[in-house]
Amino acid sequence: MARRPREFQIFSLSFLSAITCAFGAVILLFMIFNARVDVNREEVLEDLSSEVDRMELKVLTGRRNMAQIKEDLTRLLEEWGALQAVRNELSTEIRSTQQQFSDLAEDSAARQAALERLRAELAALEDETQRLNAESITPQEAGDRIRSFAGEGNRQYLTGLRMGGQRVVILVDASASMLDRTLVNILRRRNMSVEQQRQAPKWRQVVNTVDWLTTQIAPGTQFQVIAFNSRAWSLVEGTDGHWLTATDGSELEGAVQSLRSIAPEGPTSLQVAFAAARQLQPRPDNIYLLVDGLPTMGEIVPSRPGVSGKDRLDHFNRAARDLPGAPINVILFAMEGDPRAAPAFWWLALRTGGSMLAPAEDWP
Repeated sequence: MARRPREFQIFSLSFLSAITCAFGAVILLFMIFNARVDVNREEVLEDLSSEVDRMELKVLTGRRNMAQIKEDLTRLLEEWGALQAVRNELSTEIRSTQQQFSDLAEDSAARQAALERLRAELAALEDETQRLNAESITPQEAGDRIRSFAGEGNRQYLTGLRMGGQRVVILVDASASMLDRTLVNILRRRNMSVEQQRQAPKWRQVVNTVDWLTTQIAPGTQFQVIAFNSRAWSLVEGTDGHWLTATDGSELEGAVQSLRSIAPEGPTSLQVAFAAARQLQPRPDNIYLLVDGLPTMGEIVPSRPGVSGKDRLDHFNRAARDLPGAPINVILFAMEGDPRAAPAFWWLALRTGGSMLAPAEDWP
């Protein structure tokens, strides 16, 4: 019996084994590659996580820096505001200084003009001196005086002042400027004790001048001695607005002693001084005004310190509009930094028919 030809089987056991092995190898390779991808992915994720942490750290640092920058900016804005205020203050001070410089320039011109007028008046004073020599007090008149004044030395001065009239007023500036003749020493003496202020050489000269003036008052004369600064008051307590009569000299002595107990203080107002003199009725025949410069205030006490030369002249002019209606004899204890005072008070004396004296430091 013939054998049938053997059929070739593609899907034999050997073939299937080979296919299976190949498939297994592919799966194995896939698993190996997949595991490697996971590792790479984890590494990438790790790197990205680190990068995110770094970025978060940068953000936090940036926020902190931003807060610090905001604080610095706020501080700088405050400093800028303060500097702006200082700048405005300096600008104001510069303008004020420029104005003062302009005033000083005007003062220099006014001073030169005043000197020319003073030279012209000097010749007239020489004639007046000769006339006064002829009318000087006699020994008999000296014996009628109810008070005496003993000066230092044996010098005699031609003052041009004569105590006349039936009603006499002495106005004494008792402001802080009476402590000294220079601004620096005035500021220094303002911080001293009251007793030291009373012993200031300039103030003692003022008190001695009032003492000397009271010795010239004849018996029976009505008088009043008024001190003033920002206000005015009678040196004899309880006599504001009333006349006193010189009899045995006790009233005059009391006024002088009261003045010696005062320490100069405060600003100067001529308006309150003239107002006090106007209150006296009948009106005075003669007024003696002891001052050292132009007033530093008007009707009211200023709200802030400091006054310019122009302001002081304005205060003087306003006070001069309402005078007591009597001759005003000015005794000027001049101080530095007030060049307009001498011409202004000279004009006041001439306008009212009085006289003016600028005494030496050892007078009377």
